[in-house]
Amino acid sequence: MTGHAETGRRVEPRRPDRADVAAAAGRTLRDVLAPRLRVAFVGINPGLYSAAAGHHFARPGNRFWKALHGAGFTPRLLDPSEDGEVVRFGLGLTNMVPRATAGADELTSSELREGVRALERKVRRFAPAYVAVLGIGAYRTAFGRPRAVEGRQPDPLGPAAVWLLPNPSGLNAHHQVPALVERFAALRAVAG
Repeated sequence: MTGHAETGRRVEPRRPDRADVAAAAGRTLRDVLAPRLRVAFVGINPGLYSAAAGHHFARPGNRFWKALHGAGFTPRLLDPSEDGEVVRFGLGLTNMVPRATAGADELTSSELREGVRALERKVRRFAPAYVAVLGIGAYRTAFGRPRAVEGRQPDPLGPAAVWLLPNPSGLNAHHQVPALVERFAALRAVAG
């Protein structure tokens, strides 16, 4: 929560405008990782709005924060501007591909595969118990598993078990908040 230093009242974070979003192409977001997390959530790549805001899953309409809270990973619904707080709950945030784009469809297969190699280095360094990849199609391409389905995957990534979840983007109309909460809760049941 962002507070005003003199009054202690909550100050809403500034939302990016169109010019900010347009200028965000190619930017990256900082990872929110720490050693031995319960779960490191892995987005495909930052969207332009998130890159402009400087926070993971920041675009209005993205259901990540609602799914995370609804599944019991956080005690309250966090605002994207509070993404750094997730480590307090044993969680982390990173992306498979660091560069921001208007859509994940702008990424190449080789970028996704290279992203897995970079992700594996992070996983070996921070050793989370689980890596939760958010995006079935991107996972299938990046990991070379064209038939992968949601849930725990048969092969670990370094020392971490891998769990596949749907992309929580508001652009993914196949999974609404209740369905996302159910899938995130299945991971929480095994990850603690």
